[in-house]
Amino acid sequence: MESQDLYRMLAHVVLVIHFAFVSFVVVGLLLTWIGYFLSWSFVRNFYFRAAHILAMGVVLLEALFGVVCPLTTWEIELRKLGGQVVYEDQSFMQYWIHKIMFFQLEPLTFKIIYGCFFTALLLSFFFVRPRAPGWLTRKTDAGTEKQE
Repeated sequence: MESQDLYRMLAHVVLVIHFAFVSFVVVGLLLTWIGYFLSWSFVRNFYFRAAHILAMGVVLLEALFGVVCPLTTWEIELRKLGGQVVYEDQSFMQYWIHKIMFFQLEPLTFKIIYGCFFTALLLSFFFVRPRAPGWLTRKTDAGTEKQE
């Protein structure tokens, strides 16, 4: 395998990871509310919900401070190392994932969208409360759980 092929393959891997991250953030909120109405227990999992809100918090902070997502930067650099003209010399997978994930809007528009989405996540934390993790609960003398 040529080194350029390896860089292109790694760029594809980074792109798929990036797409999975975005999907987790977007679909996670939808699943939280669908799961609430259908009584799915995983939507109240503290770790799922904490990871979800942390992921969106990172995206919002990047937007507010003008930081380019590291996954985007890595993908671009790997594509350059792979001899590709970034965003012009695209594979089928690249084309469609980029079409779905990246929009040409003003930075302020993204900040507003991300801020609204983060607010929706915070509201979901209050209306669809996650269960406390096991280490936050302890048994009382009567054998019932008590949250600390």
